[in-house]
Amino acid sequence: MRHGYIFASLAGYVLRKNEGEELPVISVVRETEAQLLPDVGAIVTCKVTSINPRFAKVHILYVGSTPLKDRFRGTIRREDVRATEKDKSNYLLTTAENELGVVVAHSEAGAQMVPISWCEMQCPRTHAKEFRKVARVQPEYLQA
Repeated sequence: MRHGYIFASLAGYVLRKNEGEELPVISVVRETEAQLLPDVGAIVTCKVTSINPRFAKVHILYVGSTPLKDRFRGTIRREDVRATEKDKSNYLLTTAENELGVVVAHSEAGAQMVPISWCEMQCPRTHAKEFRKVARVQPEYLQA
């Protein structure tokens, strides 16, 4: 318990039991099937949900090539983060390795942008260029 809130040390669903006049018992129950969780060093696929000058907020969609059942949030900081850390509900992500970066981007015109170098993408409609750290997607992650 911290600042009046209860924090669980494992992922699952809250189960509250009231038996008689005793204090309620609160526990966290895992699903019978194991839940895949993002882990330090894992390659993840995310969708950017908001951007400001210091960081981007994301939803983590895949760990490797496995889709996640539950939604996990992440943050990508502007500075080139070398270490990966996590707190209980928000993952700090990095694009520091050469193969990590943007896979899909959409221009202001709404078109899917095309990578033209490792640091630039271009709109096929307007030919406007935008700086992005472009991912070098490994063949095992490409779907046929």
